[in-house]
Amino acid sequence: MRWSYTIGRFAGTDVKVHVTFMLLVVWLAYYQYQRAGTAAAVEYTIFFLLFFLCIVLHEFGHIRMASRFGVRTPDVILLPIGGVARLERIPEEPRQELLIALAGPAVTLAIIVLLFLAAVGTGQDVLVSDPLAGNVSLVVQLLVSNVLVLVFNLFPAFPLDGGRVLRSLLARKMGLAKATRIAGSIGQIFAVVLGIVGVMLQAPLMMLVAFFIFLGAGSEASAVATRMAGRGLQVAQMMVTDFRTIPVHATLSQAVDLLLSGEQREFPVVDNLGRTEGILTRDNLIRGLSRHGPESTVAQAMTPAAPTVTPTLSFQEALERLRSSGLPALPVGDAGGSLVGMRTLDNNTDQLLVQRARG
Repeated sequence: MRWSYTIGRFAGTDVKVHVTFMLLVVWLAYYQYQRAGTAAAVEYTIFFLLFFLCIVLHEFGHIRMASRFGVRTPDVILLPIGGVARLERIPEEPRQELLIALAGPAVTLAIIVLLFLAAVGTGQDVLVSDPLAGNVSLVVQLLVSNVLVLVFNLFPAFPLDGGRVLRSLLARKMGLAKATRIAGSIGQIFAVVLGIVGVMLQAPLMMLVAFFIFLGAGSEASAVATRMAGRGLQVAQMMVTDFRTIPVHATLSQAVDLLLSGEQREFPVVDNLGRTEGILTRDNLIRGLSRHGPESTVAQAMTPAAPTVTPTLSFQEALERLRSSGLPALPVGDAGGSLVGMRTLDNNTDQLLVQRARG
C-alpha cells in the first residue's frame, strides 16, 4: 500500500504504518492538548499507541495461525481503522480459514484476561462507562477498549473476523465463491447501517470504519471470484501473443508513433539479440517526453529489469507478480529466455469475463 512506512520486521512479516495513522496520532494529541493541556495529550498518546500495539498482537494471532498452514504474510499495516494483515492467500479449506479467523480474537481475549487480572489485583474498578474518562487508569482504558474491539470484530459482517468465520462455515456447504458473495453482501449491509448510525451520531471515525468495511467486503468478494475463475489456468492460456516490441536504442519519438498506431499501451524493450531489457509503458513514455524530450532514447524512459513470467506459471501466482510489480503488463519468456507473450491486466480481465460466461 502506498504511503506506508516499515517500522519493524517480526517473524518474517513487515510491520508498516500508513501516513494517515501517524496524522491521526498527531491530531488526537493536539486535540487533547487544546482540551486539557500537555499532560493529557501525553497520556492519551501513550494509551493510543498501546491500544494499537494490542491491535498488532491481534493481527499476529492471524499471522501465526496462517503460517501453520503454509500461508505467508508479507506485511501488516496500521491504519486509522486498525491493523490489516495482508495474507499471501486465503486458504480454500474452510477449517483452516476458521482457525485463522478465530486466532486474532483469541489473542485479544488473552489480552483482556491479563488486563482484567492486573486491574482486579490492584483494586481498580473495571466497570466503567467511559474508558477515556480522565479518572480511569491506563490498564482499565486498555481493558475496556479491547473488550469493545473483541465484540465488534465478532459481528458476522465480512471482512471482520466474525464475517470470516461466517464465510468459512458457509463454504463447507456451498463452496468458497458463493460463501464469499453472501458474507460480502452481509458485510456491505452492515457497513451501510454503521455509516448511517455514524451520520446520526456525528461520529466521523465510525463513518470511516463503515467506509472501509464496505470497500473491503466488495474487494475481497471480487478477489475470490477472480481466483476461482482463474483456477487451473496457466499464463500460456491468458497471455497476449499479438504484440510489438521496441528496440532499446529507439527514440521516444519513434515510441510515440508506435503507441498511436494501434491499441497496444505497453511495449517490451529488447536489445539487438531480442533479449528483454525492460518494459515501456504509456506512463513511462509521457514522463520521458516531459523530462528528456522526443529525441531521447527508450532506455532513458523504460522500467528496466521488469519481472518476466513463464508460460507455465499458474494464473494466481502470475497475477500476484503482476500486481506486486506495479506495472500494467509483464513480458512472458520461455525456458530459453525468448519473448513469447505479454501478461496484461486488461487481458486478464477479458479472459476472466470469458471464463465466467462459460461457467
